[in-house]
Amino acid sequence: MAVRPEFLIGGEPARLIPITADSAREQKSVSIILAGLRSVLELRQSLLKSLNVRVGTSATLEAWIEPVFQNEDKKAIKNKDRPDGLLILRTGKREWRALIEAKVNNDTIGEEQVSRYLQQAKTHKLDAVITITNQFAALPTHHPVKLPKTATKSVALFHWSWAFIRTQCQLLLKNDGVEDEDQVFILSEILRYLESDRSGISHFDQMNAEWKDVVNKVKSNATLAKTSDEVQNTIAAWHQEQRDLCLIMSRMTGSDVSLKLKNDHRLDPAKRLKDDADAFCKTPALHCALNIINAAADLEVTADLQRRMIYCSMRLAAPKDKQSTKARVNWLLRQLKKTEPAGFFIRATRPGKAETTYKPLKDPRDSPELLESETSNTAATTLEVVYEVDLAGKFSGRKVFVEELEKAVPHFYQEAGQLLKAWAPPPPKISKTESNPAPQDEDTNS
Repeated sequence: MAVRPEFLIGGEPARLIPITADSAREQKSVSIILAGLRSVLELRQSLLKSLNVRVGTSATLEAWIEPVFQNEDKKAIKNKDRPDGLLILRTGKREWRALIEAKVNNDTIGEEQVSRYLQQAKTHKLDAVITITNQFAALPTHHPVKLPKTATKSVALFHWSWAFIRTQCQLLLKNDGVEDEDQVFILSEILRYLESDRSGISHFDQMNAEWKDVVNKVKSNATLAKTSDEVQNTIAAWHQEQRDLCLIMSRMTGSDVSLKLKNDHRLDPAKRLKDDADAFCKTPALHCALNIINAAADLEVTADLQRRMIYCSMRLAAPKDKQSTKARVNWLLRQLKKTEPAGFFIRATRPGKAETTYKPLKDPRDSPELLESETSNTAATTLEVVYEVDLAGKFSGRKVFVEELEKAVPHFYQEAGQLLKAWAPPPPKISKTESNPAPQDEDTNS
């Protein structure tokens, strides 16, 4: 039985099987996941690694729910102000401690509440505050709540979505990432709960409330203001959907799929939002790139509001050992023999201002020379496989857009992306004459 730390006057150990009312989903979910972290070594290693916290095999983890600190302000002891959990990681004489605050269903955490917990953590010399909700973030360091940088000067602020936690459980089980059989059983039961409707866990299933108006404004060529709520909320929703796409593809491929972000966007989510809003107002399209381990290229996704189209694509450098565009296209087509051609296109790009050629996949299969340029003799240096989805009027539907996008990306990867291999130059060879050199004259050697 865990002994409550001296700095706490209240709180119970997290339980894998909490005895709570059926309506207390939040309390139940927090207790289960914190007890899971304490019970399954690989799960706590995986989740805490995302916060850059290393967990050695000799480290111990304590998990408490609804902790109450010594000398706590009476106002903060009220249930509505009490944090949901506390993690204490002990490595030798060192301790790393984090407050946990979670929400389920559509509940979110506001700026005032996060600020309060950060202050509480600072007062009690804790290292971090971790929030867990159904909101998505590109990285655990990108928090859904906007706070001034000074707020996190002495206490780190992190965010996990419930879907991210669920995906980590799925990947560990799918890839045999847990050694101990009893821990495999525990993790399977945790995942079973997280996948049930009763857990209150959901994925991102619709764009922001202003989505339809924004799409219609783009269609009518109306001006968009980059600082307006409609644009800011659209970009924020798109950022959440990008993360959901990564988690969906991670679960489907059984490997970690991540967003490709510029370094300054990785370090500063506010700059990422500002830059993306600015780019969107100049060219009304939403972009992202997914990095899939060992894939031939990044999987690029574009939602074009002007054309009301979704594009998925992967771009490969054309093989340099083949001289003509036709030969280079044939190299690509051999990789796409099993691809169902509907909706797929090939784009051949040449350097400088030379013509780019674009044809449906079914056409060059019969006549690869169709991707030759009529205005340039330069061979294509880049070949791109593109999948198009024309949503027309359905594009403005908040739910339909997300549903179609989440069908298109896996379909593209299954039909084409996973079949592609990047070209690599052949290794140098030793000629037969060099491998059997003629014997040298003894006099010469002497």
